[in-house]
Amino acid sequence: MYLSLMKRRQFLHQSAILGFSLTAGGLLVARSGMYHQDSERKIFRILKADGVDVGTLPVMRAFAGNHLDHVSPFVLLDEFGPVDVTPGSDPLRVDAHPHAGVTPTTYFLEGSGHHKDSLDYDFQIAKGDFMLFNSGRGAIHMEESGQQLAENGGLYHGFQIWLNTPSAHKFMAPTTLVHRTTDMAIIDKEEYWIQVVLGELEGAKSAIETLSPAFYYHVKTETDARLDIPTEPSNNVFIYLIKGSLELEGGRALKANELALYQRGDSKLNIYSTEASEFLVLGGEPLDEEVYSYGPFVMNNRAQIDQCMRNYQSGKMGDPDVVNR
Repeated sequence: MYLSLMKRRQFLHQSAILGFSLTAGGLLVARSGMYHQDSERKIFRILKADGVDVGTLPVMRAFAGNHLDHVSPFVLLDEFGPVDVTPGSDPLRVDAHPHAGVTPTTYFLEGSGHHKDSLDYDFQIAKGDFMLFNSGRGAIHMEESGQQLAENGGLYHGFQIWLNTPSAHKFMAPTTLVHRTTDMAIIDKEEYWIQVVLGELEGAKSAIETLSPAFYYHVKTETDARLDIPTEPSNNVFIYLIKGSLELEGGRALKANELALYQRGDSKLNIYSTEASEFLVLGGEPLDEEVYSYGPFVMNNRAQIDQCMRNYQSGKMGDPDVVNR
């Protein structure tokens, strides 16, 4: 219905949606496997990510506009790569496309990326960097593998995870920010390593600000390590496993490219690594607002979506041909 109206440029279907307290002893409690606590978070469901292509880029998609009761304030999670890029090969690329009402975030585990948008931002993003493309009332961006990989080759691997924009800020002026690792906090222990990309944990606080409370932890654990991560009981929490194997609440196993969604109401997130593992822990305060989305537009009602469509077609979000150059 809508696609026939897109005269300038069609949407890319695959690129779009259809504060803590700690107990004594810190995060690491034991190295003897799982045990249960009264305040332990209960798992709602474990999901397997699906492989899709976004432009020329293969991704594993964990969720996209669904399960909002358990993932809000996030609305989409894509793991891109890992892809071994050959020097001099064509870049992995997603051509210029619009967004509105949502903040796509990009975080690189390996390699580099190139972001260019209709706001006149043109960035090279490297390993460990974190970018927020706050699309607000609407803007266009292009994404591709970066200069470092074009010249030297190597792995291209990371995440694009979308934060929903609260209703009060849906039509704010768009902006793009790139944060280096100096803006994030790191907890580095013998049994585990955590980069606090967003939020705060064990006194380690990220300097990156968001429009609603959210946390984003990149975690690496050794074999036979146990983590008890405290959370606000009213917040949503989920875990995405990049590699390795985890044992979670109720003895349930989490494998690579799987997502564990948790119920609200309890605090402790109990995690045991049965082998050396790498994973993300994300969540935050649910927005508890109506979500009405079409492709890369995430708004609160149909009238707002229609306005976004008109703004895009009239050129108010920018010219995709210019961004693609």
